[in-house]
Amino acid sequence: MYSLFRPLLFSLNPETAHSVSMASLEMASKLRITNALYPAVNNPVDLMGLTFPNRVGLSAGLDKNGDHIDALGSLGFGFIEVGTVTPRPQPGNPAPRIFRLPAANAIINRMGFNNYGVDHLVQNAKSRKFPGVLGINVGKNFDTPLENAAEDYIACIRAAYDHADYLTVNISSPNTPGLRDLQRGDDLAQLAQSLVTEVRKLDQQNNRQVPLTVKIAPDLERDEILTMADTLVAAGVDGVIATNTTLDKSAVVGMKHGQEQGGLSGTPVRDQSTLVIRTLSEHLQGAMPIIGVGGIETAEHAVEKIQAGADLVQVYTGFIYRGPAMISEIAKALPK
Repeated sequence: MYSLFRPLLFSLNPETAHSVSMASLEMASKLRITNALYPAVNNPVDLMGLTFPNRVGLSAGLDKNGDHIDALGSLGFGFIEVGTVTPRPQPGNPAPRIFRLPAANAIINRMGFNNYGVDHLVQNAKSRKFPGVLGINVGKNFDTPLENAAEDYIACIRAAYDHADYLTVNISSPNTPGLRDLQRGDDLAQLAQSLVTEVRKLDQQNNRQVPLTVKIAPDLERDEILTMADTLVAAGVDGVIATNTTLDKSAVVGMKHGQEQGGLSGTPVRDQSTLVIRTLSEHLQGAMPIIGVGGIETAEHAVEKIQAGADLVQVYTGFIYRGPAMISEIAKALPK
């Protein structure tokens, strides 16, 4: 069915197409059409103290405000990650800010954490009926100095904690100036330790455990990946998501929109994402779960991520190009 609608959607600018898609999905979900067409695959896995109904999740970025949790959940995802959300609402970067590259099954975006603020997302998370696992991805406002970034992350964590099954710290978006500096050295160590301390304090106060994961970039040297892994383990972080979008546009040189600024996702990032996952897995030796994301379009691509060392996978750009049928296709192919 999606293949019939995609030409129409791709004739619209990407942000309009997104709005149309989400409105249509909401309607189909309320009529229970999506549940009938895309029944969830029951292939549970226990990880980070949570039971994921299956290993296939939706990456953060598609539902930034948590406005469509139940509708997206009706497509068969085992888990959904919403956000990135910031303490205060912000408009993001000026449009146009997202570009399709169909010849490469890719997208370039420079959205800039456009969202309605954490309080709006929390209201949506409160009322969700989606039975799978919900992750809430948090970031900092664009005008918050890096030295005060921890305050923004902590504000979001405190607001979202009660309604998140797990929390993700986004320090790897290329579209917030300076953000990726938080992935390195003492900045990472101090940030990770302060956020873990905050989450553990909330765990103790609420008599529950909410895992904290960190999402990292694909544009890291091997030594940087290993140092980052050691830092996250030492701080007590519960998991790592690998990877975010890449700044390397070499795979799309000469293509329409290939020169646009922003993060590149989809097929061109697949191999680099898998390499980061393999590097992490070989170094961590099971010390921390890995959620693999980047360029997954087929069951074969997802299996590749699992074989490299990922425990779960997330999709985004492949979902835009392939549609909902890919979710059960992948979930059935992954190990029990």
